[in-house]
Amino acid sequence: MTREEEALFANESFYLAFTRKDYSAMERLWAAEYATLCIHPGWPALSERDAILKSWRQILENPQQPGIDFYNASAVAFDSVLMVTCYEELPGSVCVATNGFVREGSDMRMFHHHSGPCANPPPPLAQDSG
Repeated sequence: MTREEEALFANESFYLAFTRKDYSAMERLWAAEYATLCIHPGWPALSERDAILKSWRQILENPQQPGIDFYNASAVAFDSVLMVTCYEELPGSVCVATNGFVREGSDMRMFHHHSGPCANPPPPLAQDSG
C-alpha cells in the first residue's frame, strides 16, 4: 500500500468514526506526538489535542448531529505529511475539507482537519465509494 493509499484509508476511518459516533475510534485516530489543528465549520481554530478531542466528544454525543458522507477524496504527499481533500455531504449542505495525516509509529494519524461550506461542489466521481 502506498502512503497516499494509507492516508485515504485513514481518511475513511475518520469518516466512519464520525458516522458511527465512535469517540474511542476518533481519539485513537488523532495524533498524540505531532502538532494538531482542527477547524470545524463556524468554530474557532483549535490547536490543542485535548480541546480537539473535547470538540469531537461534543459533536459525537449530540443526538441531533447527522451522519456524514464524503466523496472525491484525493491524497497528496508533502515529505512526511499527507493531505487528503474531499467533500463532506450533510443533509442540505456540502463542505469541502482538508484532512492531514502523519505517521506515528506504524499508524497514520490525523493531525489536521479543516471543513467549511462549499457553494458550488462538484458531483461525486463515478468510481467513488466514500
